[in-house]
Amino acid sequence: MQKLKVFLLVCFIFSWLNPLQAQTYQPNWASLDQRSTPNWWSESKFGIFIHWGVYSVPAYAPVNEEKGVYEKYAEHYENKLLGKNEFFTKFHNKYFGPQVTYQDFAPQFKAEYFNPDEWASLFEKSGAKYVVLTSKHHDGFCLWPSSQSPKWNSVDIGPHKDIIGELSNSVKKKGLHMGLYYSLLEWNHPLYNAKNINAYVDQHMIPQLKDLVNRYSPEVIFADGDWDYPSSVFKTEGFLSWLYNESPIKKSVAVNDRWGKETRGKHGGYYTTEYDLGKDEIASDNKVIHPWEESRGIGTSYGYNKFETAEHYSSSANLIKLLIEKVAGGGNLLLDIGPDANGLIPVVMQERLLDMGAWLKVNGEAIYNTTAVPAKLASIKNKDIHLTKKGNDLYVLCTQWPDKPIIIDGLSKLGKTSMLGLNKKIQSHLKNGKLIITPPTLLPNQVPCQSAWSFKIENIL
Repeated sequence: MQKLKVFLLVCFIFSWLNPLQAQTYQPNWASLDQRSTPNWWSESKFGIFIHWGVYSVPAYAPVNEEKGVYEKYAEHYENKLLGKNEFFTKFHNKYFGPQVTYQDFAPQFKAEYFNPDEWASLFEKSGAKYVVLTSKHHDGFCLWPSSQSPKWNSVDIGPHKDIIGELSNSVKKKGLHMGLYYSLLEWNHPLYNAKNINAYVDQHMIPQLKDLVNRYSPEVIFADGDWDYPSSVFKTEGFLSWLYNESPIKKSVAVNDRWGKETRGKHGGYYTTEYDLGKDEIASDNKVIHPWEESRGIGTSYGYNKFETAEHYSSSANLIKLLIEKVAGGGNLLLDIGPDANGLIPVVMQERLLDMGAWLKVNGEAIYNTTAVPAKLASIKNKDIHLTKKGNDLYVLCTQWPDKPIIIDGLSKLGKTSMLGLNKKIQSHLKNGKLIITPPTLLPNQVPCQSAWSFKIENIL
């Protein structure tokens, strides 16, 4: 009798837990929004974005003439020609001639020096934990042999390579997570219009998305091109229901919020900002309301722009500061690089990534797997000081060398204080609920890194 009771109890517990383990997501936002972003993504903090395609051939956008963020995107070259933009049209006619179409650039996108193992090695050294490659941007050109885009993909023309397949293999061998960007819209597709949009979605867009998932098992799907139609027209609720319930990546995939013109900052997975556009929707009073990610290029463009100069590129110190600010705000940073049409990553971009990797080797503990601190601690008036936390430990990240004591209000106890990368005792004390850290006096050869320094206070939260 006792064994029977135990058996029945086990069956009851299993029947109660099983629905939670096998939750089914319905094709509507009320259900889909219940799915949490996977922990691996939230813990990673830093990823590499790659915009690469036919637009890497002309590699142009005005860098000084236009003031708007979107006007400096080299990857928008085709659409700027279609819209007869003054700067793009003038450039195109002068250097290529009006008879040359955007499609004529495809054979010149050769990627002959593309070395996926070298790329993956660079990404690993940068300290990034995941990579997101443009599988198809708004021009519709695919970096895999998509049967929905014959003769307009990287296997049929140009490189004659399965770019996604090759890079995915190399990135995964390095232990990094591999993701894909996918544009819902296509500027020049014959079915992408109000009259034929249902056919476009059913015959082209959804099949392509499922093909990408089944072929490559990406652990990030970064949707974009969401502004023309609502998600009901794009039928993305149905796709996400399939993705979460049936696909081979249903447990591990992280998705963003760009699934229809009404979804940004409201539906989907993690929320996205772009060159800080949309950041007001992410957090309020330093209370993070949803997983989020900032993406931007090292320069003013995502796609390669050969006309960017040193003044248009962020310095390594500024990029490290950017990473710190986003992580302290509870978000991730997806930093973009734009390789050239030959498959080479510009040296200045390589240098920036290596510098970030060197900094993360010393300070990664204050970045990876951390969360934002409570609002009462975040009210530091010094804009050069940022806080993160991990468990009961507090990290104080200074983007300028502190030349006077650091004061953090709202603490009730003292913990062991150290500077990451430095084997030297750090003085700190508690006074009237304020933690006061005395920065060390160091010789130049004792400083643990070139920019941004991190203090760790143990068991203080």
